[in-house]
Amino acid sequence: MVTRILLLLTLTWIMTLTAPIFSIFKNAVSGRDIILLAGGLFLLAKSTHEIHSSLEGKPARAKSKVARNFISVLIQIAILDIVFSLDSVITAVGLAEHLPVMILAIMIAVGFMMLSARVIGNFVDSHPTIKMLALSFLLLVGFSLMGEGLDLHIPKGYVYFAMAFSLGVEILNLKIRERAAKPVQLRKPLKE
Repeated sequence: MVTRILLLLTLTWIMTLTAPIFSIFKNAVSGRDIILLAGGLFLLAKSTHEIHSSLEGKPARAKSKVARNFISVLIQIAILDIVFSLDSVITAVGLAEHLPVMILAIMIAVGFMMLSARVIGNFVDSHPTIKMLALSFLLLVGFSLMGEGLDLHIPKGYVYFAMAFSLGVEILNLKIRERAAKPVQLRKPLKE
């Protein structure tokens, strides 16, 4: 919440980053474009790594690296929060005119996330296909951010529709799997 509010307060500076810094092949590149490209690349790399780790498994790590890994995780969470906050904060500025209203909206959203995080986390952990779907959404958002950074204006409605449609199909799949006959459980294990 603090990160998002600070980002909101510094939005006037971020919005001025549209001035071209340099150009590549007659395309002007601004600071905003660099931030969006870097954020998109980070999301693509992180979600690809997570998908690979989920499917292939992670190698065992030494216990001496726990502190360094903890700090690494905190930094990655902060970067992800900034990447996702940038888009939502810019949207909030486009929708509302008063700073207190935007800050209140951020506080309500973070409160809702804190209250529902455990329930959603448990649901995702018990349904691996939902986890893969969420990671694929991160890939989609990463590509979208990179497109915006390259001045390819992708309507957000298309992205949201693709996500909602995929989620709807997966919910139907979960309902079908739930109704499927459960395998018979033996009361005593068979002995050779």
